[in-house]
Amino acid sequence: MTKTALNTGSLLLLLMLIYTGLFTGDRTTWLMEVTPVIILVPLLLATHRRYPLTPLLYTLIFFHAVILIVGGMYNYAKVPIGFEVQEMFNLSRNPYDKLGHFFQGLVPALAAREILIRGGYVRGSKMTSFLVCCVALAISATYELIEWWAALAMGQGADDFLGTQGDSWDTQSDMFCALLGALTTVLMLGRFHQRQLARLS
Repeated sequence: MTKTALNTGSLLLLLMLIYTGLFTGDRTTWLMEVTPVIILVPLLLATHRRYPLTPLLYTLIFFHAVILIVGGMYNYAKVPIGFEVQEMFNLSRNPYDKLGHFFQGLVPALAAREILIRGGYVRGSKMTSFLVCCVALAISATYELIEWWAALAMGQGADDFLGTQGDSWDTQSDMFCALLGALTTVLMLGRFHQRQLARLS
């Protein structure tokens, strides 16, 4: 991916951050939700020349950031398009947060795959696939722990950040969605990603 494309994507994310930060109903929850974007985008810009990533990974990071920013604005449980999906499939809750958790598995798995292969840390595609899924699940579990600690620290005010919508199995289904995202990386994106890695090297 060219520097121009990366700068354009970063600018779009910055404009989205400004807009959603101004018009969100709960700025504290918004900030907690978008913090990964605020940290990661400058890091990617700073390391682009020294350690460029594949266009596929940059693109998926961009879409994941958009999902986080929109979710932060509406506290996930109130994202309008989620209500449309809920009504369409007659679901008991707004499912938008599950999209976020799917990408929480998809993107870290792809990033882990890229680092492991480029660094030559692992031999064999099966072991690489296994470790990629492990990394994605570890990140998902860490995020669930952060949500738990936030709930303990904030008390009742953490309800919007947790976004469980009364689902007692929310944590487990979040991690399952992350696993599905990781498996998508392994089973569906692997060959395409491999070709991009070959061009990058």
